[in-house]
Amino acid sequence: MALDSVHLKATKEVEDFDLDDIDKLLSQLTTEEIEELNGDFDPDNSFLPPSQRMKPQTTKDPTGPYKREKLLAFLEKKAKEEKDWEQVKPYVKETRGKIYKPKEEPKVEVHEDEAIQTEWDDILAGASEEELVDLAAVLGFHGMLNQTQYYASLESEDISHTGGFTGTAKAQVLKLVPAEPPNPTDVEESIKKIQANDAKLKSLNLNNIKNISYERQIEVIEGLKSNTCLETLEMANVAMTDRVASVVPDALRANKTLKVLSLESNFIGGDCLVEILKAINENQTLQELRFANQKPEALGNKVEMKVLKMIEANTSLLKFGIHFEFPEPRVRVHDKIQNNNDELRKKRLGDDKSSS
Repeated sequence: MALDSVHLKATKEVEDFDLDDIDKLLSQLTTEEIEELNGDFDPDNSFLPPSQRMKPQTTKDPTGPYKREKLLAFLEKKAKEEKDWEQVKPYVKETRGKIYKPKEEPKVEVHEDEAIQTEWDDILAGASEEELVDLAAVLGFHGMLNQTQYYASLESEDISHTGGFTGTAKAQVLKLVPAEPPNPTDVEESIKKIQANDAKLKSLNLNNIKNISYERQIEVIEGLKSNTCLETLEMANVAMTDRVASVVPDALRANKTLKVLSLESNFIGGDCLVEILKAINENQTLQELRFANQKPEALGNKVEMKVLKMIEANTSLLKFGIHFEFPEPRVRVHDKIQNNNDELRKKRLGDDKSSS
């Protein structure tokens, strides 16, 4: 049967044929005609499966299962055996396009006029090199002097050893500063005084004592519960951790005389800071809390907002040393601390007027 007649029959309305007629018609087609009908599909029709949108690329029968190593070996062998493509045109080195030539800068003609004589010419001609160095320093000509010559001229020092304009800068001798002596505070004796509620112990400085054990630090904090005389406790840079700082809130709830507490440069986390502020808000007696330079530098937005909430509920803190990462808690805490200072000043002025 001719292919044109097949197409003519296939274009008739579907209802004119029943399934038996279609099967009978397809049985009369050859293999080539069936493949030609199957290939008449739109390749961009996404509703058809890929097997129907893609025409088979080969008619060979499969030779066996896929073996990657064998295929790579075959491709490598074939590439080595094949000859390179012959060049139709031999290689000749040639330069294409325009050759870059830099533009010649126009020459500036200098007209030598008659030198203008001034009253300063004779003064500058008779000045010594030290006087010229002083003048250059005063006029701010930093490029004409090195750093040693410049500062020596400003401080009216002898600059003859600097070599003038041709001298080279030399490193100044460093001034050795003696190291600060270690903290002489006796920790054991201080603990006994705190526990005995010694009236003479108003301030205790334990800063920079690194060899205080955790047990001794806890004893110092626990001693605050029964102490009614200590007003300042400084424990900066003593390697305090959350293990010791977790005892501070209970001690602050029981103590109502402590005014200044310094816990700077330690290893205390943000959660312990929040608990300490909660305890401070119960008595409202602590006036200064220093908590900057902890090992976990970033508290995080969640902790900083909790700290802000605690500070806004406090009316006694006048100084609060801490570094905030986010601007909102930093500004609002600063405003609250300033407001506390203003309220104290107003109260003090009111007391002075009433007493007078």
